[in-house]
Amino acid sequence: MASAEPNRGGEPEVEGDFWAQLGPVVKRDPTLKLLSPVSGLEPLTWSDDHRLAASTSSSVSLMELVPDLQSAGPDLVLHRTHIPLHQSAYELQVGPEDKVRKAKEKLEKSDDAAVRQVFMMDRIMNPQAGPLQGVKYTSWSPLGCDVNGRCLLACLTLDCRLTIHSSHKRLQWTQLLDLTELYGEMLKSRNYSVQNEDVSQPSLDDPGELQRRYRMQTPVRMEWSSLCNTQQVQSNNECKDIGTVLLAVLMENGDLVVWQFRLPMQGKGSVVSCNTIKSGVSSPSVLAWWEYEHGGRKMSGLIVGSSVGPVKILPVNLKAVKGYFTLRQPVVLWQETDQIPVHNIKCISLYHPHQKCNCSLVVAARGSYVFWCLLLISKAGLNVHNSHVTGLHSMPIMSMSTSRNGGSIFTCSMDGTVKKLTPVFTDVAVVFKQQEISLPEGVVGRRIHGISVSPNGAYLALASTEGLTNGLHPVSRSYQVQFITLKTPDEAAAELLESQQQSLYRQTDLLDLVRWRVLKDKRIPPFLQDEIDDKVHTSGSTYLWRFKLFLLRILYQSMQKAPVEARWKPSHQDSKVFLGDEEVGGEEGEHGEGSQVAEASGLEKSKQKEAEGEFSEEQINEITAWIEEVESHLTREHMKRVLGEVYLHTLITENTCIPTKGLCDFLSNDPTNEDRAAKVLIGHIMKKMNKQTFPEHCSLCKEILPFTDRKQAVCSNGHMWLRCVRSYQVCQNVTYRRCLLQDSIASVPQPEDPDWVKKILQGPCTFCDSPLL
Repeated sequence: MASAEPNRGGEPEVEGDFWAQLGPVVKRDPTLKLLSPVSGLEPLTWSDDHRLAASTSSSVSLMELVPDLQSAGPDLVLHRTHIPLHQSAYELQVGPEDKVRKAKEKLEKSDDAAVRQVFMMDRIMNPQAGPLQGVKYTSWSPLGCDVNGRCLLACLTLDCRLTIHSSHKRLQWTQLLDLTELYGEMLKSRNYSVQNEDVSQPSLDDPGELQRRYRMQTPVRMEWSSLCNTQQVQSNNECKDIGTVLLAVLMENGDLVVWQFRLPMQGKGSVVSCNTIKSGVSSPSVLAWWEYEHGGRKMSGLIVGSSVGPVKILPVNLKAVKGYFTLRQPVVLWQETDQIPVHNIKCISLYHPHQKCNCSLVVAARGSYVFWCLLLISKAGLNVHNSHVTGLHSMPIMSMSTSRNGGSIFTCSMDGTVKKLTPVFTDVAVVFKQQEISLPEGVVGRRIHGISVSPNGAYLALASTEGLTNGLHPVSRSYQVQFITLKTPDEAAAELLESQQQSLYRQTDLLDLVRWRVLKDKRIPPFLQDEIDDKVHTSGSTYLWRFKLFLLRILYQSMQKAPVEARWKPSHQDSKVFLGDEEVGGEEGEHGEGSQVAEASGLEKSKQKEAEGEFSEEQINEITAWIEEVESHLTREHMKRVLGEVYLHTLITENTCIPTKGLCDFLSNDPTNEDRAAKVLIGHIMKKMNKQTFPEHCSLCKEILPFTDRKQAVCSNGHMWLRCVRSYQVCQNVTYRRCLLQDSIASVPQPEDPDWVKKILQGPCTFCDSPLL
């Protein structure tokens, strides 16, 4: 691969100067237009599976970043969809309808003007004043929560409806749970008491009781925890680890409702428990999970901020959660009631280079300041250092987002400036390096409503609208989502080479930057090509082989000519041309004279193609051969892994859905297979099978399907079936799963399949790490 590729395409060497002059902050196309105005506290949230949610007044607009292998365009490839809001406003259930109606009429006709005006202006208690429409907040779960191993979306609307959504069918979203309705039913069964259902509650004739019941059901914020395991006792008294996830919901009265769900989440049956914790925080405004790892133990708690200033961490006690610990008592991070509201809180896990241990950095947006608190566990106990970063913005902070790598913090205010804070550790605490992001043309001068950083810090998404023109507001506003880069393609390539995640799918944003450069230059950067060639042969990591395959496929796409016409348009040219005898004879007579002219014109055309950056057929065939070689290597490695699972989980000769004999024969007949361990494994499996083959049969004609190709199987009657990329069985069912990048297909796990077979089928694509949907 390293011999001829660097200068392939005849590109000049000044391209390095082009990328150097471009800088790290570049506006990427396309700019996405939102159909409705943005709404909510943090309009943009980016998930771990690279989906961006934009909160608007009519729906949640969703954009998924895909490093498309089929497109030769350098622009971002974003697949869009949306989750529409309910047409009818939701009303909280606080008691019998007749009693609630009488209580509201009493408040509406109250002689006390203060009581009457408060009720009339409260659009939750009094929706007749005009229900609130729009999305208030969205929160993404970690990876591995839905049936496809992807993220769930929790959506809170302005009318207090909290729902959880899943995209089981790629771009089709379905509602799994309505937590507001579910929690209302639980409170009703307990007579609207948090702890004890036997305690008698005051009558609804009391205005304070009516307000209490509304406030205890009004969500303010919600946040997901990381994944955890719960031990469940089986019927045979064995303990089995069940994956769970927690969702904390902060209510208006200060209660914390912690939901625990069994994974994968599929509906009401996935709810394990629901616990309510009294926070004691007045006027709560924001919520975040505090997660800290020390000495191999994971500690957790909930950070609650108030609209009047204080911030504290509350312990969360849960039973039967494996490896879970919490605080003994609440920890106050900021206790001054200074009337500066807490807008957003983020918790970042970092490594302290001076103390040689992990630490937790909590940052909160308070007005135009950033409050920070460093928590460190030592032999003396929990050390807390806190302070404020001042001088950032001249106006209150509108949005704040953090990068997982490096702990960088990005803030934006109403004046349209975006600042970057980088933590630098000292012997005692931490200081922050401030940097203003120089926004590119097309973004600078616009009014920014929200920002969000991609999972690996490659992109910054901005929700913006038109700013002032000559000191005047525009007549009409259009809301857009724009993307700017925070890293150069070379920095992204270096991170991909040294990554500890070993998954291309989890680093899609970094992959897209590398894809952009390869398509722009029409070649793989020389330093990246040399590095990946050296590491592939020294480490043998399949992750690096998949990265190499991605680069070759993008390079192949850059070599393709752009179609002159749209592919869907029918061609009006004649498919066949008949030549008369005279024309054929004339061509034969002129063949001798025209051969030299044809050769000369062919040389001129080839030189012209090289000058224009076009590629010859030999170069394209060479790249195709490299792609086939890398795919064959990845296939062989995965076949060995599948055979290892078969050997470990079959004690006797067993006919499973995996074509064991075909895999053994395919690897044994491969001349490039020189792995002695694989040959020994094949020998043990063949001995265990005891000369039994268990061949696959065609479902149409019952003929044997030979295992001669890793991609497909063809019977003697010509019936062709595609093979599963995970188990290599023939896919003969009507339904099957497809790779996110349209790379391969896989079978759907059947109920009768053993657990180890289901585990094989639930893995990602062998070639690109993408989920199979």
